[in-house]
Amino acid sequence: MRSEDGKLSGLKAFVEKHNFRCGIVGSVRDLTADEEKALACLQFPLLRFTHDTPIPITNRYRSPETLGSDRLAAVIGASSLRPGKDLLIIDAGTCITYEVIDARGNYWGGNIAPGMQMRLRALHEFTARLPLVDAEGEVPGMGYSTETAIRSGVLRGMKYEIEGYIKSMRSKFPHLEIFLTGGDNINFDKNIKNLIFTDRYIVPRGLNKILDYNERLKE
Repeated sequence: MRSEDGKLSGLKAFVEKHNFRCGIVGSVRDLTADEEKALACLQFPLLRFTHDTPIPITNRYRSPETLGSDRLAAVIGASSLRPGKDLLIIDAGTCITYEVIDARGNYWGGNIAPGMQMRLRALHEFTARLPLVDAEGEVPGMGYSTETAIRSGVLRGMKYEIEGYIKSMRSKFPHLEIFLTGGDNINFDKNIKNLIFTDRYIVPRGLNKILDYNERLKE
């Protein structure tokens, strides 16, 4: 489960409804004291997912200690669904991340770009007069007002960026498959949309796969 309030509210009630025998904790930030307290109350062992945790793929990232656990979990989650495939995993959230794993299970790394809300806020906060525009609304080919110019610039820019990554990666991996996850909804052209698997649970799937892998190592 996610911690949105820094307290893991509802964790105890959630755990009591299920018969868990173990769990995994992955975080891209330091846990708060309240979160640590909530986790300490659990009656089963917890695996802390760090760069030292054994994983079921080969991590070739050159600075694994700086690699976000969510990025790596997304790669492992996608790979568990499509093993033996060249994959591009796109996570469109706070940031947009692009990750590549080959058919042999080698994770080579990826790129990080600003997400939708970050782009909208940057245009407002780093300029003198541009307004903060809602992502919901009309997205014309060319903006006919400042509001539509910003919205179209951001949303179409993201769309073209993602399509460009797909085209570039497919030139290197002809049989590449694409996974899209994250909270931002992007309207792709039909020919691109048909190439994409969408799965909002890629990161939790990956965390579960990591946990299962480490449990099997104990056997």
